[in-house]
Amino acid sequence: MNFLKNIFGGGGRSGNIDDQRGLYLYVRPKRCDQIVEVRIDLWNDLSEREGGGYLVRKVAQATRCPFAAELHLTFTEKRIVIDKGIENGEFVDETTYQAWLAEKA
Repeated sequence: MNFLKNIFGGGGRSGNIDDQRGLYLYVRPKRCDQIVEVRIDLWNDLSEREGGGYLVRKVAQATRCPFAAELHLTFTEKRIVIDKGIENGEFVDETTYQAWLAEKA
């Protein structure tokens, strides 16, 4: 079954520590206690922008929350984040996410 995880990327961040293609963001949707880990594949998820660079739009939905958070990120030609925004939620750092996971365990 490990070959399926390798193909489809299962196991989350800890399942693939050498993930050079993934950008991980942590989001708490509006009116929700749950924090969602969002992975952006820097080679497949980005769309080219007019005038150069890239952009991506992702939706993060927690399991028991009424709202989905919508992320908007803009990247340079070298796939470096230059702007990020969120609707119906807030960004949190990885430390907050890890503390939330430990609390739920």
